[in-house]
Amino acid sequence: MSVGAKGSSGGQKSGGTSKRGFAAMDAQKQREIASMGGRAAHEKGTAHEFTSEEARRAGQKGGEAVSRNREHMAAIGRKGGESSSSSRGSVSAKSGSSEQHAKAGSQSHKNR
Repeated sequence: MSVGAKGSSGGQKSGGTSKRGFAAMDAQKQREIASMGGRAAHEKGTAHEFTSEEARRAGQKGGEAVSRNREHMAAIGRKGGESSSSSRGSVSAKSGSSEQHAKAGSQSHKNR
């Protein structure tokens, strides 16, 4: 067997991964350990404190990442549309005709 015959799998199954160490712990244990590290960094004075500009940019990046998922955004839009249309229908049925709503809507835009 030549040296190159082993490949780069390092003894693990090809395609499979096994969780070891921190990754093998349950989520609650990971949070506890991470929390201790965060507290220690703050006590030591080495913890990173976000400026408002850094926080703004991080939020913007997160929004960009979410909005790339067209299916997710479509689902959000459908859910919002269902919510607003169902509430609109119940209001108009209880409190006036479409003509009255149109008149009230045009008057409310004058106040802006």
